[in-house]
Amino acid sequence: MPHDQAQRNKAIQTTVTNPRRRRLIAGAVTLGAAAAAGASLPSLAHAAAPRQLRVGYQKGALGLIRAHGVLEQRLAPLGATVKWVEFSAGPVQLEALGAGSIDFGDVGEAPPIFAQAAGTPLVYVGATVPRPYVEAVLVKDDSELQRPQQLKGKRIALNKGSNVHYFLVKLLEKHGLKYGDVTPVWLAPADARAAFERGAVDAWAIWEPYLAAAQQGLKARILADADGVVKNRAYYFSTRDYARDNADLLRTALEELGKIDEWAKARPDEYASELAGILGLPRSVLDVVVRRYHYGTLPITRAILDEQQQIADTFLDLRLIPRKISLLEAAPPWLA
Repeated sequence: MPHDQAQRNKAIQTTVTNPRRRRLIAGAVTLGAAAAAGASLPSLAHAAAPRQLRVGYQKGALGLIRAHGVLEQRLAPLGATVKWVEFSAGPVQLEALGAGSIDFGDVGEAPPIFAQAAGTPLVYVGATVPRPYVEAVLVKDDSELQRPQQLKGKRIALNKGSNVHYFLVKLLEKHGLKYGDVTPVWLAPADARAAFERGAVDAWAIWEPYLAAAQQGLKARILADADGVVKNRAYYFSTRDYARDNADLLRTALEELGKIDEWAKARPDEYASELAGILGLPRSVLDVVVRRYHYGTLPITRAILDEQQQIADTFLDLRLIPRKISLLEAAPPWLA
């Protein structure tokens, strides 16, 4: 055998028996076949790119999940990472969703109505059980106001577009008043507390934990809570495109929220202790807060969307939103 032929045979044999080189050749053949079939290499690289769940959160259940690091552990086997972005309230979370800055978050009843009416491409992906005891209208302990009917002509502080916005509308309606019978004063919670404390407003529509903190720190009194008025669910949201392409990531996040709910029901003292640390509030406040909540994470149903439709229609009647919206357009992709 000629010397040069022997050398070529040796090279071929080395290639076949070397596992690393064999894998490289197989990969080259695969990519070549894909290119021949019309597949572009950039699209293949994109398919292999790692996924990410960008979570907008307020200090609460999602904040506890962040502190425990469990979502990162659950999503790692799915090839996904987590990015956390903190917000002070639901409306700004939804603004971030519309801007493409987050993929998932939690919010009260009213903010997604305003967001959908403004064109935000949101879908509801989960809901809590009703929680009527965690929002209320507060007055000072020495206030002359004893019944909701007496709110007529009064100045009421509240966060515009928040869950208590709808609550106030329905509370007034239940007690024979119109929305126009009161003067809403649009203030975020910290500013509303200051205005309430100095007597610049007559009442304050607010949610937990600000509610219990004001009761203990400002000698405030509950004039009326949402029991028998509104259900006051919280909702978890995403965009339609993200929900369609990443249903498994969203499902995992909701599973972890369900676990937090079960823990809170079984061990309220431990839950209160951890929340106190995250929120920076006295433990005595959180002991009240956790016992006012009802716990449970639910899938979105048509009945739940019907509840939201009632809120949207109410806000349209009051000219609080510019156009009629259909909540079915904000259903998750998997809701038949």
